[in-house]
Amino acid sequence: MQPFLAHPFDSDRLHEECGIFGAIGVADASNFVALGLHALQHRGQEAGGIVAHDSEQGFNSAHRFGYVRDNFTKTDVMATLPGPLAIGHVRYSTAGTKANTAIRDVQPFFGEFSMGGCAIAHNGNITNAAALRRELIERGSIFQSSSDSECIIHLMARSIQRNIPERMKDALRRVEGAFSVIAMTRTKLIGVRDPLGVRPLVLGKLSDDGFVLASETCALDIIGAEFVREIDPGEMVVISKGKVETSRPFGPSQGRFCIFEHVYFSRPDSIIGGRSVYETRRQIGVELARESPVEADLVCPVPDSGTPAAIGFAQESGIPYGMGIIRNQYMGRTFIEPTDQIRNMGVRLKLNVNRALIRDKRVILVDDSVVRGTTSRKIKDMIIDAGAAEVHFRIASPPTAWPCFYGVDTPDRDKLLAAQMTPEEMREWIGVDSLAFVSLNGLYRAVGEAKGRNGKCPQYCDACFSGDYPVAPFDQLERGFQMKPGSESTVNEAAE
Repeated sequence: MQPFLAHPFDSDRLHEECGIFGAIGVADASNFVALGLHALQHRGQEAGGIVAHDSEQGFNSAHRFGYVRDNFTKTDVMATLPGPLAIGHVRYSTAGTKANTAIRDVQPFFGEFSMGGCAIAHNGNITNAAALRRELIERGSIFQSSSDSECIIHLMARSIQRNIPERMKDALRRVEGAFSVIAMTRTKLIGVRDPLGVRPLVLGKLSDDGFVLASETCALDIIGAEFVREIDPGEMVVISKGKVETSRPFGPSQGRFCIFEHVYFSRPDSIIGGRSVYETRRQIGVELARESPVEADLVCPVPDSGTPAAIGFAQESGIPYGMGIIRNQYMGRTFIEPTDQIRNMGVRLKLNVNRALIRDKRVILVDDSVVRGTTSRKIKDMIIDAGAAEVHFRIASPPTAWPCFYGVDTPDRDKLLAAQMTPEEMREWIGVDSLAFVSLNGLYRAVGEAKGRNGKCPQYCDACFSGDYPVAPFDQLERGFQMKPGSESTVNEAAE
C-alpha cells in the first residue's frame, strides 16, 4: 500500500510530525495503544505502528500507512499484537522529498540487545542527527531507515551499560534537539523528555498496575485513564510491576516547552501545564481584540483551528460571532492526485463560505497562523466572492518568520511569508483591508505569563516567531542556515 497523499493545501500549515503512546499492565495493551493513537491522529496522519510484547510470543509489531482507524481496528491485525505491554507511534507526511516514506521509516523502531529487545517511539527532532549518523556509520552501524530517531537505537547498542534504561540514558546524553521518547523492554515501559521539555509527554493511570504514557491528555480521556502528571523536562520514568521509578539523567534543567503546542498542535480538549488548551486559545483571541481592534459586523473563524480564538475575539470586542466558513468534515486527506487543476480549485475542496451570513458584512477572519500565505489569499477571495464588504485578518500567533528544527514540519525560511515581508507588505499581498498578529507578549499573557515574555530567558521555545533557538541546530548550520544575530546568547543560556 502506498502512503496517503497529503491534501494539496496542507503545505500552508505547520504540522507536528508525530504522536506517541504506550501502555503497561493491562490485558491486550495494543488495543489501548490503538485507541490512544486514534486520539493523537492530529499529530500524524501518514502512517502508524505498534509494537507489543507477550511472554509466550515475545515482541510483535505492525506498521501501516494511513489512518489508525483503517489499520488498527482490524481484528486480524490486532490479534498479532498480544500482551500486557505495547507502544505506538503516528507520523505526519512531511513536504518535499521527505514525503517519499518507506515502511521501514515508520516507528516504533526495534533493536535486540544482549540483555533483550527494546522498541522506541520518538516525538521531536534530533538536531545533530547527521553528525551522529556519520559517526555511527563510520564505526560500523548499518541503518535501516532515513529517520533521525534510529540514531538512538544505534547509540544504545554501543553503550557498555548493563541494562536498557541505563543504555538509553547514555544514548540520549549524546543527542541534541527535542525528544520525547516512549520505549519498552520485555517488562518495562520507559518515558523520557529532553532537558528543555520542548515536546509534551504525560503519565496516566488505568488500574493498580496499569499505566500509560502519551503525548497529550486527550489520549488518556479516550481510554478512561486518570491523568497523573506531566513528565518533567529532563526526566526519565521507568514503569514496571505497578511502580514508577524516576530519575534525571541530564542534570538540572529549565524547561522551554514549545509555545506552538498551545497555539495549534495540541487538541483543544487537552491540558498543558494545568491549563486548558481551548481556554488558552480563547484567551489569545481576547488579547488580539485588545491589541488590534477594528470596526466590523461579524467575527468568523477559519475552521477548525481558528475557532477558539475567534470566540475570544468576539466576546472581548462585542462583535457577533458567526460560522462564515463551513469545513467539509470528510475531506481531510485525499486519494486524488493533486494535479494543477485540483490545486487551482483552492481551499474550496476543504472550505465553503456561508454566503447568506457573509453578504454585505464587514468580516473579521481569525486564523491560527500564516505560513506561506497562499491559503489566506484563497480564503480572502472566497469571502469577497461571497459579497463581503470588507475583510480583516486577525492571526492568533505572531508572524512565523523562522523554521522549526525541533520536530515540526516547516518550510525553508525563504518560503515563510513573514521572513520576506513586513506585516503591511503581507496585508497588501494577501489583499485584505487590515492584517494584525497577536504580539509575542500577548501570546505569553494568553498562556498564563502575566508579565509577558522574559527576553533574557524566554519561558517557552518560540523560535519560529523570535528566531531565538534554545538548542543550536547544528545539522542545519552545517548546511548553511544563518541564525539571527545575537541569538547565540539565548542558546548558550538554555544550555546552561
